[in-house]
Amino acid sequence: MPEASTPHPDEACADMEVFATHRPSMFALSYRMLGSAMEADDVVQEAWLRWSARGRVDVTSPSAYLTTIVTRLCIDHLRSARVRRETYKGPWLPEPIEAGPPHPAQHAELADSLSMAFLVLLEELAPEERAALLLHDVFDYPYDQIAAALGRSEPACRQLVSRARRRIGARKHRFDADRTQSRELTRRFLVACGTGDLQGLLSLLADDVVVWTDGGGVVRAALRPVTGAARASRFLVSVARRIPPGVTSREADLNGQPGLVFEDRAGTVTIALVLDVVGGRVAGVRVVSNPEKLGALQREELSRRAGS
Repeated sequence: MPEASTPHPDEACADMEVFATHRPSMFALSYRMLGSAMEADDVVQEAWLRWSARGRVDVTSPSAYLTTIVTRLCIDHLRSARVRRETYKGPWLPEPIEAGPPHPAQHAELADSLSMAFLVLLEELAPEERAALLLHDVFDYPYDQIAAALGRSEPACRQLVSRARRRIGARKHRFDADRTQSRELTRRFLVACGTGDLQGLLSLLADDVVVWTDGGGVVRAALRPVTGAARASRFLVSVARRIPPGVTSREADLNGQPGLVFEDRAGTVTIALVLDVVGGRVAGVRVVSNPEKLGALQREELSRRAGS
């Protein structure tokens, strides 16, 4: 097999510029496919290695070329991670990222696809179903491009999307878009938990609220979801009481939803909490304390401090 030719410095620079232009969209797809910022970064890095090592192969559509690479890398990764996900201790939640609400010009599917609730639903789909659904319904790829990315026929890709919609469509949620109201609700939620105000907390929770806690078997967390306002309120207050002295919290937009990030005295992120707000009430609470899933927020915190 002939070795790829070494690109001229100007060509290498042009390659870097093209790749940098598409990097945000590659990360967006990878993160939604994998639910992990760290793993998504690894996929994008591997895509760069393949892009830069392709030699002087003429690529008429870098977007389609790179999307195909990223899609197939994510599918391979999901297949290899299946056993690890199935044996995960307690509820599995995505790695939270600091991302605010989408621009109003973005369509609803793109907005909702970043939420933790949607990413958890995607876990129920086979890797190819997940890829086809995201590419078509979220990123607006036509079926001919999806077929090329997946190495399948267009009718087969239509079936993948249809099957994925049937499996998760009825359980998709629309969360409140009023950021001012959501932030006020988050503040009241934090105060009620911190002061042990059960009645105040109950007034904020939906009757059928669910609390998920992801410690990954590394730190203490509930191994099953806590359901119902009465049980959830007592559980949340008990968790707040166990938070060590010196831990501080700040409000943050996590996965396009209202959230809280907790840090210890050393500035280490220890907990991320995301609220599902529906109809002015908290319908879901997702607590991530697995340190392996707090890396993106830790990097964001270090960057924030360096810039202040």
